[in-house]
Amino acid sequence: MTALGLLHTGHSAEDDFPRIEQLLGSDVRVDLVRVEPDPHAADPAGRLGAPDALARATEQLRLSGAEAVVWVSTGGSFAYGWEGAQAQVSALARAAGLPASSTSVAFAHAVRELDVRRVAVAAPYQPEETARFADFLTAGGVRVVVTHAAGAPPATAWDEAELLALARAADHSDAQAVLVPDTSLSTAAHIPALEKHLGKPVLTANQVTVWQGLRLADRRVNAPALGALFTREPVVQV
Repeated sequence: MTALGLLHTGHSAEDDFPRIEQLLGSDVRVDLVRVEPDPHAADPAGRLGAPDALARATEQLRLSGAEAVVWVSTGGSFAYGWEGAQAQVSALARAAGLPASSTSVAFAHAVRELDVRRVAVAAPYQPEETARFADFLTAGGVRVVVTHAAGAPPATAWDEAELLALARAADHSDAQAVLVPDTSLSTAAHIPALEKHLGKPVLTANQVTVWQGLRLADRRVNAPALGALFTREPVVQV
């Protein structure tokens, strides 16, 4: 059994993780641990990613048998910038005593895994937040050729047609993959359909989060139902 510990805000899309666990079709356990925001942080994103808040949440992981921990928040990681996000996950690793990462950092690693150089960003965020994510990716060595900011309200529920419209709005002929960065979107059930319609890999926040946890645990699982990212070699399938 490979056990992953995911620190989650509990705001929405929690249903994505049991679905991903099921779609992996192997002996993988995905445990969610709720992170309480730091009320003293200066801004909302900081409240979500404050080191003390993350450290407190890791206490619940010690008895769970987790082999890796990932902070499930895109905005609560890229808001710190590339270097700040690296410092954030380093502090998380020290607090947990486990390999650690975050959703934003996972996106950069997933792009490299797919061996693509140019991406499009399809975000439900406001334009300013979308631009910050694009800047984060650029600092991590990813070339962003186009962005689309839908400006949707936080934690909005999206069905497959709406997700496809979002991805299509950002897609570009120069982009080798499309990134959908919001962890509040339930996307796991729709990734193959999105990839089929766009004809290229689609990376979504909760998908790359779990993939990153498996990578940190030195585990690869072949799960085509979770998209191109989960069909890379080497494959370990139980």
